[in-house]
Amino acid sequence: MKQHRKESDNNKGKLVVVEGIDGSGKSTQIRLLEKWFRSKNIPVFLTEWNSSETVKQITSKGKRKGRLTPITFSLLHATDFADRYERNILPLLQSGYVVLADRYIYTAFARDIVRGCNPKWVRKVYEFAVKPDIVFYFRVPVDIAVERILSGRPKLKYYEAGMDLNLSNDPYESYRIFQSRIIEQYDKLATIENFTIVDGTMEIEESQRFLRSLATTLFPTSIPNRKRRSTAV
Repeated sequence: MKQHRKESDNNKGKLVVVEGIDGSGKSTQIRLLEKWFRSKNIPVFLTEWNSSETVKQITSKGKRKGRLTPITFSLLHATDFADRYERNILPLLQSGYVVLADRYIYTAFARDIVRGCNPKWVRKVYEFAVKPDIVFYFRVPVDIAVERILSGRPKLKYYEAGMDLNLSNDPYESYRIFQSRIIEQYDKLATIENFTIVDGTMEIEESQRFLRSLATTLFPTSIPNRKRRSTAV
């Protein structure tokens, strides 16, 4: 933890993280927050879980063949994170950017532990990562999350539903069991890591107002508005 705090103190920028199960609404909110920061002429960068081009294709191939063990899954995601961290997250924080992360190390803490990985081992893998300035944890009932996901596509994905854990032959029941266990881990992390809990059932506009109001507190009032052309969408 001391290593996390030391790095954080040396950074000029801010790290804002959203966490929660699939279908919690976090991705929608972080993208709206990104547009808002741009409208304020504040340099911002959005990074997403499992998005490193170096690792993404390998992970996708492993998923398609159904060959990912819990440890393999964990190490692939850790490699993905480390690549994005060294290339984007840390350099941009040091340069004064607001870095928005759609999932951070806490996703690994929750998912990997539910899949059976040793909690101490998982934390050790990610101990190099800087501590966020704020973590928004979107809490939402599993049934609502399922409804939101299925409204955009016909079926659940194999690993998303936790089918690799043999929780149930029914993907929907497996999803509920798997995601409920992840929620239990997130709830524990929320206390340990001091997450800011967001009601995932709120209307989009209301939730965004809440995020903006707290994001604003990360900046001292003495910081002048940056004088550059707006790139707001």
